[in-house]
Amino acid sequence: MPVLFRHPSSLEHDTGPGHPERIERIRAIEAELSGRDWLGYELREAPAVTDEQLLAVHPQSYVDFVRATCDRGAAFDLDTPTSGPASFEAALHAAGGACALVEALSAGESAGFSALRPPGHHAELTRAMGFCLFANVAIAARHALDSLGAERVFVLDWDVHHGNGTNAIFRESPEVLFASLHQSPFWPGSGPLSDVGAGPGEGYSINLPVPAGSGEETFCGLVEHVVLPAARAFDPDLVLISAGYDAHRDDPLAECMLETGSYAQLALQALTLGKPVGYVLEGGYDLDALASSVAASMESLAEGGEPRSFPRGPLVEEAAATIGRYWEL
Repeated sequence: MPVLFRHPSSLEHDTGPGHPERIERIRAIEAELSGRDWLGYELREAPAVTDEQLLAVHPQSYVDFVRATCDRGAAFDLDTPTSGPASFEAALHAAGGACALVEALSAGESAGFSALRPPGHHAELTRAMGFCLFANVAIAARHALDSLGAERVFVLDWDVHHGNGTNAIFRESPEVLFASLHQSPFWPGSGPLSDVGAGPGEGYSINLPVPAGSGEETFCGLVEHVVLPAARAFDPDLVLISAGYDAHRDDPLAECMLETGSYAQLALQALTLGKPVGYVLEGGYDLDALASSVAASMESLAEGGEPRSFPRGPLVEEAAATIGRYWEL
């Protein structure tokens, strides 16, 4: 049975009036899912991340800084406010839910979803930014590698903003294959196709910038013809998805054109790897689009099926010329 991790602390991290990364995101998702009997997922309460899990990625000095900033209810930057100790508690459970997810996958579950906030893929080793405090997916991947017997983890990030934090954390590591599809030029300004990693991690970063207006054919075509062949060659023990839903056509912060059904296709594509798949919630700021797209993802994860095939467009050919130096596409 697929599993869904949640925690009430996600409803206590108050980012203030008008902020897109708001409490209502979780309420919208849970209202949609509860109205559909949680799509058959087993509900589990997300634990707080342990010190060992957290400090495997972030230094103690940074964790102390995040705690102190939250205690004051201060902001890390204009985009990343806090509202007191409740924000720190929410961040601990968001990271802990991602770790509990990989534990469930390692114990035999085939799929799961960690639906908590704040998100994490912009958080760097010593910097909170872009609504993110801790690097949730990176922490979960490191936990799988260090403590759960995984040798290789594949991270696919299709949030409309580049997952700069995850990318930076694993940029020199061959243990994690990181692939990101993101609108460009766009905030945070990182993730060019030429960034393929460095040192022993060269070739293990796949950055696939797409222009504003890109839709399902572009996203799914890149996944089918570039990302999945590389991931199959990498042969991961598990797959983690940085599941952002802000490439939806209705999202107010970006300019891509995915439909709700596009996220069902992306889920089916991830399942073709034949590995356990875990989703960790990132962005998505139109409440209706977010809730329906999360449900579409979860339904496809639970029921499976064959994804459609998509044509090789010019972006695929351009990406293949770079990524094909490292992986047979």
